[in-house]
Amino acid sequence: MDIKPVLKCMDAFQGFIIPYNRYKEKPMSFEFHSKLPSPSEIREGYPLSDEMKALKAKRDKEISDIITGKSDKFLLIIGPCSADNEDSVCDYVSRLSRVAEEVSERVMVVPRVYTNKPRTTGEGYKGLFSQPDPEKKPDFLAGLIAMRKMHIRAIAESGLTAADEMLYPENWGYVEDILSYVAIGARSVEDQQHRMVVSGFDVASGMKNPTSGDFAIMLNSVYAAQQAHSFVYRGFEVKTSGNPLAHTVLRGSVNKYGRSLPNYHYEDLSTLLALYNERDIVNPACIIDANHNNSNKDYMQQIRIVKEVLHSRRLNPDIRNLVKGVMVESYIEEGCQKIGDGVYGKSITDPCLGWEDSKKLIYDIAELV
Repeated sequence: MDIKPVLKCMDAFQGFIIPYNRYKEKPMSFEFHSKLPSPSEIREGYPLSDEMKALKAKRDKEISDIITGKSDKFLLIIGPCSADNEDSVCDYVSRLSRVAEEVSERVMVVPRVYTNKPRTTGEGYKGLFSQPDPEKKPDFLAGLIAMRKMHIRAIAESGLTAADEMLYPENWGYVEDILSYVAIGARSVEDQQHRMVVSGFDVASGMKNPTSGDFAIMLNSVYAAQQAHSFVYRGFEVKTSGNPLAHTVLRGSVNKYGRSLPNYHYEDLSTLLALYNERDIVNPACIIDANHNNSNKDYMQQIRIVKEVLHSRRLNPDIRNLVKGVMVESYIEEGCQKIGDGVYGKSITDPCLGWEDSKKLIYDIAELV
């Protein structure tokens, strides 16, 4: 029996990183640099106050009621494409909270505080978790701390708990007590580990259509996330009970020629509703992502897209019941900039609506919903 793998596992289990090439001549491709703190250690070092915990529980329940149809409020998930700077992100979220209070009878506002960014080619800024300073090299320990501190500060200053994308399932524990909404991106939605980890969440989780636009794949991911699973997670054998708040997110698609195809039109929503009705999925619900391939990343089109979605809801009560909200990419300054340009409150990834247009759109949604 070859005991080398066992020895390696035992060494790692005891907390020592032993290079695999100790056991064989050819070195492996991984270089183990340092062991990061566990999620519980990070949570203990940067805890939520009792008031924040109560606030999160309240907002989680409000979002749950929207997804399950107990509330007819409209869900608006809005904020920067990437949360790259603590000061400007918290400034934005604080501005958002004042408007959110004014429309709270009709609209539930959830800020986007996205700290992990998927990259189509693997190149580019991967988010605050990887690079707390976009102009410096990756620093994952500093990124974990920066991610946690930003979320906690945003809650403290605004009274709003946020949404984030789960790009890396093994990192969920670092933010599980903070987030009120989780998105699974187009490149992750087909991954079995993402689906199974979502099945253990107790918050609303949006499963985006894949970049191909395939509704069946998206709906299969929702079904999978709503079921109980047994699997291995962070070195433990775990069992989940299923997440009844898993739902679809339409974000547009890309055809074989690389061109964007929107999927927010009335006909798309009718098709999705019919497909939902063919499946054993509880709480059928959909969020429309107004940017990405739905807008072809023309950020100003988000305004028109949101209004068309609201119009479709008014035309058909079944579509109204299905479409629970929208996602909008928005920041203080409109458009985007290159890393290092230094414009406060301007996206360094995808272009966003500016604050004045965003504020007007929120008021319009409250009127039209």
